[in-house]
Amino acid sequence: MSKTKYSEKAQKKVGKVMKEFKEGKLKSSSGDKVTNKKQAVAIGISEAKEAGLKVPKQKKKKD
Repeated sequence: MSKTKYSEKAQKKVGKVMKEFKEGKLKSSSGDKVTNKKQAVAIGISEAKEAGLKVPKQKKKKD
């Protein structure tokens, strides 16, 4: 049983971005090379949202 609520296409989009990150080809919006794995995942999720794919809302942090 999978706990992910992402659509399969959204997962593929994030996977594609992670592949670019591993190859060192992923750039941030400012044009700098991405060096952080969490930042790469955030970029993938953001691109999936822009494409209209099913992505769960961000969890709110408790204080």
